[in-house]
Amino acid sequence: MKVSKLAANLIGSEIVKIGNEVNDLKAKGAEIANLTIGDLNSDLYPIPAELKEEIQKAYQNNLTNYPPANGLLSLRKEVSNDLKNRWNLEYNANDILITAGSRPLIYAVYKVIVDEGDKVIYPTPSWNNNHYAYLTSANAVEVKTTPENNFLPTAAELKPHLEGAVLLALCSPLNPTGTMFTEEQLSEICELVLEENKRRGADEKPLYVMYDQIYSNLTFGAKHVDPVSLFPEMRDFTIYIDGISKCLAATGVRVGWGFGPAIIIDKMKALLTHVGAWAPKPEQEATAKYYQNADNVNTFVSEFKEKLEASLKVLHKGIQDLKGKGLFVESIEPMGALYLTIKLDYIGKVKPDGTVIENSSDLVFYLINDAGVALVPFSAFGEAKTEPWFRASVGGLDIAEIEVMMPKLENALNNLK
Repeated sequence: MKVSKLAANLIGSEIVKIGNEVNDLKAKGAEIANLTIGDLNSDLYPIPAELKEEIQKAYQNNLTNYPPANGLLSLRKEVSNDLKNRWNLEYNANDILITAGSRPLIYAVYKVIVDEGDKVIYPTPSWNNNHYAYLTSANAVEVKTTPENNFLPTAAELKPHLEGAVLLALCSPLNPTGTMFTEEQLSEICELVLEENKRRGADEKPLYVMYDQIYSNLTFGAKHVDPVSLFPEMRDFTIYIDGISKCLAATGVRVGWGFGPAIIIDKMKALLTHVGAWAPKPEQEATAKYYQNADNVNTFVSEFKEKLEASLKVLHKGIQDLKGKGLFVESIEPMGALYLTIKLDYIGKVKPDGTVIENSSDLVFYLINDAGVALVPFSAFGEAKTEPWFRASVGGLDIAEIEVMMPKLENALNNLK
């Protein structure tokens, strides 16, 4: 049976594949420390009580019909207020598009800007850009980053590729690493974008920046920076991705928002009317009411990220302790989000059964089965399977579970020769 060329060559998510293996083993009674998914155990990290109460009220009040395709005006106004108060960004309600989380927004950005064969630039590792580039038949230019720069692209690395490009996809704090741009790093990139756009003629597409800041509230000491705050003239070229999925532990509530230049946002609105990607009306109504009290939002976010940071520090210390014992491991101190970047330099080693760890996927499944530890390799984020770097998400575990996990990880790594 024939399917479209797009469907025939579509690659499924490696993260989902690993997650399915973990779920199958857990269903059989295995104890697995699941560090794979960028999600949160809702028993450990419930959404704000006031938000839950407002969602329940909205359903009780029968707000179950279609919302406006661009989002409830009440919510767009509250988002506008929050952007002004939190980041000093001036975007009115008509500049904002509400969707069911951030994925429809990212897809819409690609579809509205990118024609077949257009050059799109993104760093590796980064979340899902390789798949969105494929879905839009883009000419994908992947810029490999380094641990020395916290896996963030530098202006020097991006500069050779900007000519003719229509989209540069950036994220900070970064999924999968939890690392962040400094003001200097992002400023240098913005200057390049502005210079490139000045060179272009009126009949050429600009170089746009998609700036994913879905983790912007979950930072640990470091200051979140964004393009338009650094350079107001970037406003014409920057489309932001944001929402409540991460900052309110509300991954399943599905309320995201994008904002940027009207020419792009209006076309994204039109595109998504044909997709039906709006957030449910009760959840929009509840989020709007919750955001009316900024103190509640700030208090929740502050307490939530303190818990995440505590877990990340325990995991980071655990990896550093293994390094101190002579194991071939490393980790990068967490700056934000839910993630710790871990190096397990064991590709090429031999398992107890005599088989060789040939790539990062082999190591992942070895650790699942022999240590009860599940990680995501950077190959799930566009890197080669030969890279020994992994993402560990702490959203699904408490500190005690992380502490119990570490000796099992140590033992399994020591069994590789």
